[in-house]
Amino acid sequence: MQKAARRSQSAARPPGRPREFDMDTALDRAVRVFRERGYHATSIGDLTAAMRLATGSVYKAFRDKHAVFLAAFERYTTLRQEQTHSAAARGANGREQIRNVLLSYVERSQGIEGRRGCLVVGSAVELSALDPVVGARVNAQLKTNESFIAGLIRKGQADGSIPRHVAADDTARLMICITQGMRVVGKARLPLDGMRLVAVAMKLLA
Repeated sequence: MQKAARRSQSAARPPGRPREFDMDTALDRAVRVFRERGYHATSIGDLTAAMRLATGSVYKAFRDKHAVFLAAFERYTTLRQEQTHSAAARGANGREQIRNVLLSYVERSQGIEGRRGCLVVGSAVELSALDPVVGARVNAQLKTNESFIAGLIRKGQADGSIPRHVAADDTARLMICITQGMRVVGKARLPLDGMRLVAVAMKLLA
C-alpha cells in the first residue's frame, strides 16, 4: 500500500531535484486539516501553513489542492487500516477480534480524536455526490472495511465463537453503519457511551 502511495505521489509531481521534506509527515499534517475543516473550507494557504511548506513546494509535489487531498486520503486510510488490523489481531478468536475492532472505533470517536472526525465519513458526506474520483475511493474503502469484518465473522464461525446462523455479509454491513455512525457522533461532540454501544452491537453475533 505504501509503495502504491509513493508511486501515486511521484506521479503527481514533475521530475526534478529530490524533495527537501518528508512526504509522510507533510501528509499527516494535511490529513489533520482536512479532517477538522473539510475539503471546501481548506485553502492552499491552510495546507501550506499546516504542512510547513512553501506554496511552490506544494504545487511541485501535488499540482493542486485536489491532488493533496487524494494523497492525504490514501495516507489516512492506509494508517487507519493498519490500526484496525492491529486491534483485531489482539483477539483470540473471531468474536474477540470483532469486539476489539468496535472498541478501536469507540476510542477514535471520543475526545480530540473524535472531534477531528473521520476523513472517510467526511468525504462521503461532503464530496462523494459531486466528485466521482473521491466517491470511488470512499466506496472502495467502505467495502474494504466491510469485507474485513465479514471475514472476521466467518473466522468466528469457523472457530466456534460465532453461531453459524449469523449472516456474515448483512451483519458486516450493519456493523459498518454502526462504526461510521460512531465517527459522526464523535465529530458532533455528542455523548458516546461506547462500551454500552459495543455490547449492543455484539448481540448481532448471538
